[in-house]
Amino acid sequence: MIVLKDISKTYKVGPSTVRAVDKVDLEIPRGQMVSIVGHSGSGKTTLLSLIGGLTKPSSGRVIIDDINIWTLSDKEISKLRNEKIGFSFQFASLFPTLTALDNVRLPSTFGGRPAKDHNRAIELLKLVGLEDRLYSYPGQLSGGEQRRVALARTLMNEPRLILADEPTGDLDEDTEADILDILRRINGEGVTIVIVTHSRAVASQAQRTLRMHRGLLSEESE
Repeated sequence: MIVLKDISKTYKVGPSTVRAVDKVDLEIPRGQMVSIVGHSGSGKTTLLSLIGGLTKPSSGRVIIDDINIWTLSDKEISKLRNEKIGFSFQFASLFPTLTALDNVRLPSTFGGRPAKDHNRAIELLKLVGLEDRLYSYPGQLSGGEQRRVALARTLMNEPRLILADEPTGDLDEDTEADILDILRRINGEGVTIVIVTHSRAVASQAQRTLRMHRGLLSEESE
């Protein structure tokens, strides 16, 4: 499903070169749930962006479903992201002028999918426990409810890969547990999930844990 070969990402900061990701090799089989842990600034969010085709590597290859994605045009990469990958970021980033239902429908709108996906959006909001908030605007929702809407939006195009950056950060324990339960169920349906997290409790839900430190990736033992 995902193969990274000798991936590096460097940035110039004044006269210095920062190696955010340093010669990483990684294979993630289809259907695996993986957590990536590490301190702030360790490179884990950059690695997630590289996997998702949001950031171009300075060197190396990113291969998804046997496709070296940086051989594609910008339009083709955007199409791949829209059709295959669901992104869940640390902040909900909902459109304030759209209802919860319309926020969830956005990915299908960009992908040119049929209007019947209206029903899928409703089912997803039911899945995350917000069937009674379909027509509420983000300003009328709590932080936890906004995160649930964002998760439903992530699932809208039935992605086979979900990349989640701190999906439960700043949430209360009950909401965190609910979101992790949804992610486990989705993973049980064969969806590959990669989670970046500071939380050991969240990391423990994955079948495999990786650690980033100063741009280097290592496998954590059981």
